[in-house]
Amino acid sequence: MITRMSSLFLRTLRENPADAELPSHKLLVRAGYVRRVAPGGYSWLPLGMRVLRNIERVVREEMDAIGGQEIQFPALLPREPYEATGRWTEYGPNIFRLKDRKGADYLLGPTHEELFALTVKGEYSSYRDFPVILYQVQTKYRDEERPRAGILRTREFVMKDSYSFDLDDDGLERSYQLHRQAYIKLFDRLKLDYVIVSAMSGSMGGSGSEEFLAESEFGEDTFVRCVESGFAANVEAVTTPAPPAEPIEDKPQAQVHHTPNTPTIETLVDFLNGAGLGRTFSAADTLKNVMVKIREPSEKDWTLLGVGVPGDREVDMKRLEAGLYPTEVALLDDADFAANPFLVKGYIGPQALRDNGVRYLVDPRIVTGTVWATGADKVDHHVVDLVCGRDFTPDGTIEAAEVREGDPSPDGVGTLVAARGIEVGHIFQLGRKFTDAFEVDALGPDSKPIRITMGSYGVGVSRLVASIAEQHHDELGLVWPREVAPADVHVVIAGKDESVRDGAEKLAAGLDAAGIEVLLDDRQSSPGVKFADAELVGVPTILVVGRGLANGVVEVKDRASGERTEVAVDDAVGHLVKLIRG
Repeated sequence: MITRMSSLFLRTLRENPADAELPSHKLLVRAGYVRRVAPGGYSWLPLGMRVLRNIERVVREEMDAIGGQEIQFPALLPREPYEATGRWTEYGPNIFRLKDRKGADYLLGPTHEELFALTVKGEYSSYRDFPVILYQVQTKYRDEERPRAGILRTREFVMKDSYSFDLDDDGLERSYQLHRQAYIKLFDRLKLDYVIVSAMSGSMGGSGSEEFLAESEFGEDTFVRCVESGFAANVEAVTTPAPPAEPIEDKPQAQVHHTPNTPTIETLVDFLNGAGLGRTFSAADTLKNVMVKIREPSEKDWTLLGVGVPGDREVDMKRLEAGLYPTEVALLDDADFAANPFLVKGYIGPQALRDNGVRYLVDPRIVTGTVWATGADKVDHHVVDLVCGRDFTPDGTIEAAEVREGDPSPDGVGTLVAARGIEVGHIFQLGRKFTDAFEVDALGPDSKPIRITMGSYGVGVSRLVASIAEQHHDELGLVWPREVAPADVHVVIAGKDESVRDGAEKLAAGLDAAGIEVLLDDRQSSPGVKFADAELVGVPTILVVGRGLANGVVEVKDRASGERTEVAVDDAVGHLVKLIRG
């Protein structure tokens, strides 16, 4: 196929869009792949559609290779299935809800576990029907509060979601591993640098859960890994090794001290170290109590929750939210403090929380026998030598403290290093959450019902376009991997002489006849403009037909390396076919 740039619906830009921060956002707009329509909504232009469809093709090939069968559900979905699983409420403001003209509730599908489960229930009833893997490539909708980063975080996006249905947990494990290996092949074909990390299941529920993160300094997901052991996890999924409990009999008695002007950990530590208490204090010896309010999805009213972490760490709200999901979480504002005068800002301690019936969850490091300096629930006062298990008893533990580089790896081998990534895939062992909700059973060989178990597996197809662009670009423009590029060869006619144009047309026709996709720049533009656009658009191989044609040669340029090779005109088609097809 030959695509002529003289008729291609394309306008490249020399300046970056004003709202773009990430390289992928800048370049995809400048190179004419996408255009913004509204916050979180983008149009796909012809070159963008080609890349998107190429990624979809690779996804389908890898899904079909493991026995997946493609189907398609509507995006407009009734409320009832999501009400049955509780997710109509759990999703909160993150889904688009609407009513039809008769007043019935609908939503724009954010994900389709419910529909897949109901479909299998309606079609299959015997143990002989299983296992089965179904998938779709479809547009999804989520009401992102802050859509950003171009097509990386949008309200409308293309996703591949697949679902496995098995008779038992061993079957689920096999299906899970099939998908895991398929994703490895998929992302390898797309030339992504990625890492597989342990993750939280969130609204999906279930047990096993892993994310595939494309490594990027601009990624929204922070993950940690241990170089020594290979452990890797999203920070929300990191578990803190708890130290052993200590005896409490030998600990000094807790004492309240007047600590003027010490509302922060830093000021408290400075004061204690100058108070002549006979030992040195650090922030890690203090207990920081952070107050939040929480609300269940089905409730209107908020309740208070205290979260205790070592004073040398901040509360990571993403970790806290993951630990409490689907409960909504928010920090207290001034009105909340005014309504609860027992909460003394800067001096909150466990005693007031207990006395006022406020639930108190602490970091796993805060175990029986550990000794702390913390607020005494009175302005300018702290209590020193407060012992967990003697002077206060938490209501439980929660993973809410920030994870830092240098922390011990949860597997007990080495320490953690941190990095950032873009989530491009997520796989879940759902178990029976959805099949229980809809009573999806199969009759076994003994005619007794077997409750089916599910897996759910997602790939962010449209965000893969941006993820690949993030990893494959340079200062001149995009540099697409061959598997997803909008064309195989970008032919640049670098001259106005008719012999040059005729030579380029002949070469393009020869490549087309050999099954090579050609982007032919036949515009009446200067060579400088054409070269700049070729670099910007990012087709992996550029064929320049110019003055060298008079000497019987053309130039082949590798977009990634910049390497240029002169090739005889008569050999050019064969050279390029061999280069492209290996």
